[in-house]
This record gives sequence, structure tokens and C-alpha cells, in this order.
Amino acid sequence: MFTDPAKRKLFFTVLALSFLGIFVAVLITGKGRGALNAEPTIVAQEQTDGASTPATESSTPAAQAGLTATPEAAPAVAPLSALTARPLGNAVVNEPLGLGSLPGQGGDEVLPFRIEFARTSAGIRSIIFNKYFDATAVGGIAREPYAVTRESSIGAFEVPVFAARQIIVNGTSVPLFGVVWYSPSAGRFESEIVDASGAVIATIVREYRSTGTNYDLTLLQSVTNRSAAPLNVRFEMYGPSDLPIDHAAYTETRRMHFGYILPQKRDPQQATVLANGQMFERQALIDLVNKGDSTLWPDTTAKEGEYALSWVGTTNRYFTLALYAPYAPPTSPSKKMSSIDKVDGGTTLRADGTSTLFTTLWTPATTIAPNASASFDMGIYAGPLEPRILEAVNPYAALNMGDLIIYSMAGCCSFCTFPWLARSLLWVLTTLHDYILFDWGFSIIALTIIVRLILHPVTKKSQISMQRFSKAMSALKPELDALQKRYKDEPARMQQEQIRMFREKGVSPAGCVGGMLPTFLQMPIWMALYAVLYFAIALRQEPAFFGIFQEMGGWSFLADLSSADRFYVFGTPLNLYFFSMPSINVLPIMMGFVFWVQAKYMTPPPSATMTDEQKSQQRMMQIMMTAMFPIMLYTAPSGLTLYIFTSTCFGIMEGRIIKKQVAQMDLLAPTAKKKQDFMGRLYEKALERAKQKPAPDKRFKDR
Repeated sequence: MFTDPAKRKLFFTVLALSFLGIFVAVLITGKGRGALNAEPTIVAQEQTDGASTPATESSTPAAQAGLTATPEAAPAVAPLSALTARPLGNAVVNEPLGLGSLPGQGGDEVLPFRIEFARTSAGIRSIIFNKYFDATAVGGIAREPYAVTRESSIGAFEVPVFAARQIIVNGTSVPLFGVVWYSPSAGRFESEIVDASGAVIATIVREYRSTGTNYDLTLLQSVTNRSAAPLNVRFEMYGPSDLPIDHAAYTETRRMHFGYILPQKRDPQQATVLANGQMFERQALIDLVNKGDSTLWPDTTAKEGEYALSWVGTTNRYFTLALYAPYAPPTSPSKKMSSIDKVDGGTTLRADGTSTLFTTLWTPATTIAPNASASFDMGIYAGPLEPRILEAVNPYAALNMGDLIIYSMAGCCSFCTFPWLARSLLWVLTTLHDYILFDWGFSIIALTIIVRLILHPVTKKSQISMQRFSKAMSALKPELDALQKRYKDEPARMQQEQIRMFREKGVSPAGCVGGMLPTFLQMPIWMALYAVLYFAIALRQEPAFFGIFQEMGGWSFLADLSSADRFYVFGTPLNLYFFSMPSINVLPIMMGFVFWVQAKYMTPPPSATMTDEQKSQQRMMQIMMTAMFPIMLYTAPSGLTLYIFTSTCFGIMEGRIIKKQVAQMDLLAPTAKKKQDFMGRLYEKALERAKQKPAPDKRFKDR
């Protein structure tokens, strides 16, 4: 360890900056991955009557992507052949009506979204919110209604969301992807299965319903046996696929989640829905599928644990599309999703060379008696990752769908964003905003002051400790130099004598570490706050200070606390070789200035005992503090830079007060003997271990 106080301070400061640098480097790496997977603009091209309708298994989108269509269970009834699907009653295919409307379009504005249906496959072309908007305009100003999902390209086909793919009837695959549906009313689709003679074997009904509350949507599916013999059926449909990537995302945020119930032997009531261990990063699933393992549920863990599926959902930064069990006690008391027993995954390449991840869902094989029906109903949540809905409103709360909300960065950085702390910070921020300040910018400033006040005793103690240690080491420098000169050939003896001297003088060897303690304590808060500002839907596109800057002709400055401050937006982003700069962000620059002021004010003046090398190192440390943080946080959420800027300003004022108090103290006066602190004990143990090492053999000294 260094005996010089300046070297000690430099060492631990660089150590703290290195930890934060690693964190930001991971974010930058993630940003590269997010850019690689950027979503292109999709122009929906629905099949027309003249387009080819997939009539065989090999012509369906999933077959082109390599998914198999063979059901796992063999039918226990007589096989059928030459089965085809057609609109119910052989009716003329019509253009289906949509549900809901968008602002300014008139019509039914009760629903929180506008749903457009496809003529093919009884699926959904798009779900567009009428409350949330997409920041696609220059400068990040939101103008277009946000589409949480649209039909996606799989091979040569545009596949609607939740499209019906096929039904297996007594072992025979009957394609349902095509113009085989009739829509008598908005959200309702009807089809029938006929044999070679034209006799109706079964009818299929799919209907989407919504009450208009809390983004609820229900998919009712039924198959009715119209034949004189039992039918064994298994239905396959397309499930949630890639959600749109966020325009301002710095890292990949898309994930897939599975909620499950433990077996009855472990949970007799089967009332608890868990999601632990069943959240997967999008890229991990793509890698899994590309290796040939297309079964996403149940995976090996779910099979070994005998888990039962309760819900499955995909998420991006702020929104989710999830399917869940139609839990509605007392009529539907089960939390198991009995209508889905398998989830397969597939990938397909887009024109830009990136991959699309999609899923197909299998219902259990079900035997239907003549003139009887089987239902495969499920709930759909297409909405924001809003705790006030998913964690407080049933059936979402009862199904623990709040676990879809994760305040954590992707990849290897997930462990260091402290989700539990992020939730606590969000609760404090929400309380300040909803009941006291009513503005997110002022709430962040208030949170900063609260944190600094809580840490004030630690800050004061650490600064006093650092100043005491610095003065004590300066006073001991002649004696330390004498020890180094006397025992220059006996390092173990020199360390032993140093320990003895420190004990006699009452100097804590780890005193300089205390000066960095407040910084170390605040780093988890910075990281957790980063996750909150990055993922919390409550702060999405929320301005600071009651939107005062937006009143100045629509200025984009601090219009969105979840993204950079955008003080000045370039008409065309500046290409700076390694990256492009869409705007000038002034908060990181101001933060660098206050860092410089803090470093200049808080750093003690060079002592007479410092060498030129030590003075140069001290200046380098000041430059690093001034330049490194603004560069690393230049594109970070403006709410985070506002927090750090405020915290630094508060720290300067706090440091001035503490410095006045320290100036009135006799730091070299003997203090009452007290128990050695934790860092001091660690330091002494390290020196004791070093003392016990054998000294080098003097015979090899001059070799």
C-alpha cells in the first residue's frame, strides 16, 4: 500500500472511476447490439383474394422458418383426409371491422387502443394506442400514435398477430392461414372444416372482445364437432413476437417472460404464480433457436419442476404484449393457462440481415364428442408496463403479472442495477410527484437532497477522517522516510514497524478510503436511478419543470427526462465517425463544470512534501473527474444527469460547511482509543500476511 496520502487518494479515486467506467462501457456495448437489431419501417401488405393462399404445410410462414407442425400426441380416433378450411357457410370474404379509434378519428373512443384486423388468419394487423405516442419526429417530440405491435414479415408472408396457423383434426393438418375466414362483426371470425365431399366436419369461431378498461382484450376460441364421430383436435396459432425497438434505446431491452405455477405437491392450492428464472433476453432466445432448440416452453427447468404455464409475454422498454389465463373467480378460478401447453420459437431474416423472433402456440390435444364444443380462451394484455395496473388491478395482480416489469439493464450489467433499490427510488419519486411537487424534475431534485441529507453523517465523518489522515501522514513523513531508509533491505520488518507506528500515533491506515465512501455509497443509487429513468413508464416523455421550456415555441430542452436533454437539435445528426450526434446536450457539460469546481475546491493544495510527479498525478485526477463523467453520461437520461448535477452542487455547499468545521478542529490532537474500523482491520491483516512471507534470499539479491 502507498504511504503517501496523495498517492492513496489518487489510487482509490481511480479505482472508483474504473468501476463506473466498466458499467458505462457495458452500456455502450449494449448500445451497439441495440443498433444492430433496429426495427425497419414495416409497410403492411396483406394478402388479397388473388394472392396465393398457403394450402400445404411447407408453404406456411412458420414452415419457411423451420418450425415443425407435427403434434406431439397421436390421435385416438379414426384419421381423416382431404380436409380443407373455408369461410363459414362458404360466405364471401369481407373486410373486417376494427375495434376502437384513434384521437380525432371519431367513433368508439372508449377503448384505449385501435385494433385493425386482417382478412387472413383471423389475426390482428396492428394495435395502436390512443394515449401513448411515438417520438419519431426530429428532436424526439412525440407525434404519431404508438403501435405496440404490427403484423410481421416471416419469410414471404406478412403474418398478423395471433394469426391462426393450422388445426390438426384426427392427425390431418388443415391450414388456417389464408382467406378462409368470414367476419360477421367487429372482432369476430368464423370458419369451417369440410371433407372432400363438402360435408362440414367442424366449425371454428375466434372472437376478440374488450371492455375498454386497463388494456384488456379477450380472445375467445371454440371448435364445434359437426360430424357424427369424435374428433381429436389440436390448434396452433402465432403468439407474441418481437415488439418494436425503442427509438431512444441505448441497449437491447426486449425480453420474453413466462409466469408459471408450481405442481400441487409443492403448492397444494396452486394459488401462487412465479416468474423466477423464466425471463429470457431476446438475443439468448435467438441463439437458442438458431442452435436447433425451438421449444421455449416448457424448457428443461420447467419440465423438471413440473411447472404449469400461467402467462407468457414479450416486452420492450415500456410496453408488453402478453397472453394469460382467463382467471375470473368464481366462474374461472384456475390460474393455469389450460389452452396452451407448448410455445415454440422461430427466427427469420429481414432484408437488412437482422433476425426476427416469433412464436407459435399449441393447444393441448382435445377430443370433442359429436355436436359438442371445446374452448381455447385466453386473455390478452396489450399495454404499458404500468405498476398501477399490473401490480394493483385483477386479474393481472392475482396472476403476478407485475413481474413483467424489470428495472434492470440487459446482459452482464443486470446484476449492478439493483432492481430492489430501483423500485424503492421509484416509490419515493412517485410519492414526491403525486402528493407534494407534481413535477418529475423537481421530484428528482428533492430526491437528490433527501439522499444527500441521509448520507451527510457519513460524508462529514469521511471528510474529517481523510483530513486527519492527511495531516497525520504529513506529520509522520520524516519518521516514515527514516523507516524506509533503515529497513530498505527488509520490507517485512519495515511494514511491521509501520504498523507499530500507526498504532502508537492512533492513525488509521485506511483513513484515506473514508473520503471516497460517499461516492461508493451513491454509485448504486446512480445505477438504480438510471434503470428507473430508463424503464419507468411513468417518466416516459415526461418534461421537467412543468414543461416551461416547451412553452417557448416547442423547445425540446428537457422535454423527456428518460432521454438526453436535447438543448439544441441538429436538423441532420452530425457524423463524428465513431458515432452520430443528433443534438447538443448541455446538462453533461454543466455537470463537467461543477465537477471541475468541486475538484478545485475540495482538493487540498499541494504540500511542500509532494514531488512534481505527485502534483502531476493530482492534476490528472482533476482532469479525469472533469472530462470522464460528462463524456460517459452525454447520452444518458437527462433525469440522471439532473440528479448528479444537483448532487454535485449540493456536495460543494456541504463540503464548504464541513471544511469550516474541520478548520476549527485540532486534527492532530490525541483521540480516545476506539475499536479499529473495518477497513483498518482489513489493512492490518493484509500487512500481517505480508509480514509473514519469507524474506528474499540475500544470495540472489545482486544477481
